[in-house]
Amino acid sequence: MTLRSELKEMSTVHSRMKRKFTSMPCQVLMSRKKVQACNGRDIGDKAQTCSGAPPTLFLLLARLHVIQDLVSEEPRTGLRQVKHSKSGKSLTQSLWLNNNVLNDLKDFSQVVTQLLQHPENLVWIDLSFNDLTSIDPVLTTFFNLSILYLHGNRIHRLGEVNKLSAFPRLQSLTLHGKPIEEEKGYRQYVICNLPRITTFDFNGITTAEVWKRMNIKPKKVWIKQDVL
Repeated sequence: MTLRSELKEMSTVHSRMKRKFTSMPCQVLMSRKKVQACNGRDIGDKAQTCSGAPPTLFLLLARLHVIQDLVSEEPRTGLRQVKHSKSGKSLTQSLWLNNNVLNDLKDFSQVVTQLLQHPENLVWIDLSFNDLTSIDPVLTTFFNLSILYLHGNRIHRLGEVNKLSAFPRLQSLTLHGKPIEEEKGYRQYVICNLPRITTFDFNGITTAEVWKRMNIKPKKVWIKQDVL
């Protein structure tokens, strides 16, 4: 793929994502502590993202430790009502489990299946600000995932990023927060190993980074000066 075609594809994907996620219902599962501090940056940014979106379902969790507790939690209705199937499952494509104390994703797939009518259609999962030390392979079973937030965890090995290469549609990823971002070559390593992403740690992939990822040196432009 040439640089021009790759940049064109990135621009097209960005436009599609912008249209898609401004009309996507969200299911949010976060700690009560964070909800009480909803004027903070993280919740504020997210609320702004979904301000024009269809119904949002909030499941407020009191410092969730294990995934299994999600099933017994009572949801809190957002600004607009979330649709449910006849079986009572949520009809949403995003799942927010941020700001808890999860240290693993045991039974994640089974629990999500109990919560959502079509878990295979998930395009956005937020697991930021938990205690995860690795990237669980179960996440790669959600093939339609486009956005994955993992920042603010305890992931420390850059090699964990390689697991995410299995995502065919992943476009936006976050991993920042100690200790992983302190690894030498952190950003470039991720960009090179996940060539499909267009946004990393809330920053778009720049043209210079695309050049570097393709191992192409930018051409120097020589300006001819008139000799007096």
